[in-house]
Amino acid sequence: MLSDIKKRNVKFVDLQFVDIMGQLKTCAITAERLPKVLEDGLWFDGSSIEGFVRIFESDMFLMPDIETYAILPWTDGKIARIMCDVYLSEGKPFEGDPRFILKRVLKKASKMGFKYKVGPELEFFIFKNSNGNLKPEPHDIAGYFDFSTRDLAADLRREVVSDLEAMEIKIEMSHHEVAPGQHEIDFEFDEALTIADRVMTYKAAVKTVAMKYSLYASFMPKPLFGINGSGMHVHQSLWKENKNEFYDPKEIGNLSDIAKQFIAGQLAHVRSMSAVLAPTVNSYKRLVPGYEAPVYICWGRINRSALIRVPNTREGKEASTRVELRCPDPSSNPYLAFAVMLASGLDGIKNKMMPPEPVEEDVYHFDDKRLAELYIATMPGSLDEASSEIAKDKIVQEALGKHIYEKLIEAQKRQWEEYRIQVTEWELKKYFSIL
Repeated sequence: MLSDIKKRNVKFVDLQFVDIMGQLKTCAITAERLPKVLEDGLWFDGSSIEGFVRIFESDMFLMPDIETYAILPWTDGKIARIMCDVYLSEGKPFEGDPRFILKRVLKKASKMGFKYKVGPELEFFIFKNSNGNLKPEPHDIAGYFDFSTRDLAADLRREVVSDLEAMEIKIEMSHHEVAPGQHEIDFEFDEALTIADRVMTYKAAVKTVAMKYSLYASFMPKPLFGINGSGMHVHQSLWKENKNEFYDPKEIGNLSDIAKQFIAGQLAHVRSMSAVLAPTVNSYKRLVPGYEAPVYICWGRINRSALIRVPNTREGKEASTRVELRCPDPSSNPYLAFAVMLASGLDGIKNKMMPPEPVEEDVYHFDDKRLAELYIATMPGSLDEASSEIAKDKIVQEALGKHIYEKLIEAQKRQWEEYRIQVTEWELKKYFSIL
């Protein structure tokens, strides 16, 4: 790494980490300082970071993870970035560091013999940006998979793909999504920590390139009323060495008991996971019936209306056997999201849970009677409800750890209270002239 920095004449290194709300934090050092930082870490004031520590216990330091070293392509090769772990002054890992939280749950999976691999699909919107005047106005009127003559962001997507691949992030495909101005770029699945780091890089790349085109990229779950919101569907599998433990050729659909137990665990904990997977007030404007959002807690093979879907796999492609959780959205912190998803699935395996029968009908068209007959519950309808659910779930709390659990709920209650007392444009239009 150091020789590559010298060879490329890199001038600065961005040291990056993430707060509990999933916001990327960065501080820059000169390339000449990097050897000392690799040895001693870089001290900073943690009291100014959301959900970290109080002012009288603020001394913390960053330790770069050299495995995440990469050149930022949009900087003409002059700036590199390295993801960091956060430590307390006494040299202990900080339990409020989302990266540490995911590592801790991955370690538990490793003790059970598993590696956890994920492949998230992040959707986002591109909006017009007139002289810095940001309004949620889509930049095009294209739709799902539309040809590029109607898709003004085709060049933008291609540039993002090129930048990500230059950082050795393999891209499977990119395309226009269902809603006007909505897009998706999918990268190959890998181990969860690597992918969480890549999610943060992906978001930064999309936003940076959008600015270059005088556009604005948003990962807000539901920026516009009346059209689809943005999700972060996550494909998941467990591996032992080079064997996909979700695959069993003797079972229907080639889905192993391990996979079914994993599904059962996630279904059992998904309402409480919701506070992590859909962590904003706005997330619950997406999780409503009618816009392809997964509201009903069930699973199915191929069924895209189910909360957990088991995609089809071709013969001889057992590596692609996976389960897709469809309720997370791109406002979530990927480290915490993957941590609670894994912990819930492992709980299902540990306790040999089995899911109910798969639902292969379009759940979106079920009435309340049909839902009751099949014992299909629904996702929380608000952030306040989701925060209450997580308070009942020891497995999810344990995955997050006491520090992050308490700070996350505290932040979400503040967020909900701020939202609850707002006088909205809808209220003014609805009531002002008649009351």
